[in-house]
Amino acid sequence: MTGHGGRRTQAERDAMTVEIGYALCSAAFAAAVLLGAVAGPAYVFDLSGGARSTLTGTGVTLAVVVFFARVVSVLVRFRPRAQAGQPSQPGRTRPDS
Repeated sequence: MTGHGGRRTQAERDAMTVEIGYALCSAAFAAAVLLGAVAGPAYVFDLSGGARSTLTGTGVTLAVVVFFARVVSVLVRFRPRAQAGQPSQPGRTRPDS
């Protein structure tokens, strides 16, 4: 961002869009793999109704938690790079500091 509270450049908006897309796609993949790993055996081994519903419910719950945790972790790690004109340490304004 340019300045304090300034508008984002097109490159910054594009970078955020790509990062959001990556977060959603990687989270969906992780959730699907987890759901398949937890609930899959219930259908492959033809378990009883109670065991099947327990594994399916547990798998869905864990998949939702993993999905949101992955999205948050990817987006929190994404930080726009600092502007070149800004000092690296607050309070230091001279170019040679």
